[in-house]
Amino acid sequence: MSNECKVDGGRRRLIVATAAVGGVGAIAALVPFVSSMLPSERARAAGAPVEVDIGSLEPGQMITVEWRGRPVWIINRTTHMLETLPKLDGEMADPKSEKNMQPDYCRNETRSIKPEIMVVVGICTHLGCSPSAKFRRGTEEGMDGAWLGGFLCPCHGSTFDFAGRVFKSKPAPDNLEVPRHMYLSDKRILIGEDKKGA
Repeated sequence: MSNECKVDGGRRRLIVATAAVGGVGAIAALVPFVSSMLPSERARAAGAPVEVDIGSLEPGQMITVEWRGRPVWIINRTTHMLETLPKLDGEMADPKSEKNMQPDYCRNETRSIKPEIMVVVGICTHLGCSPSAKFRRGTEEGMDGAWLGGFLCPCHGSTFDFAGRVFKSKPAPDNLEVPRHMYLSDKRILIGEDKKGA
């Protein structure tokens, strides 16, 4: 065998070692790129369902929780609040909740799973302001006639009843959104997920 055909074993080991180090480097460079495509902890937390204890929520009381960076109102509606709903059908822009602003299981007169418990996203469907709860009866400033109670958006005057339905001729085009939710027990609600896992 001539010298030209001899293979330098040291050189071969150097080439193999260099290729191996290069491959490891390529994988190391790829890991941050791939991991950057995965949702961060913060992003996962922002979309995760929220479990809420409503056991101490008295009739007429409201609590606010955060889900996906938005306020969600949970109200234990009184008998009076529920009685106002059918009386206002003629004044609502979407009285039968025909627009898709709630899951199908909340497409009813109370827009809820249980009539007394209201769960809505507390953001006006006009420009994203947060309406104020106006629970008391009587005449409210800026309202025509007797105000039966509900929610008033102070920015542009949109008004909503105790089911989150918007009144006619107001800037808000739609009812307040009812998020997907389910009861884990009589005292606990999971917001952001339902039996379908959606």
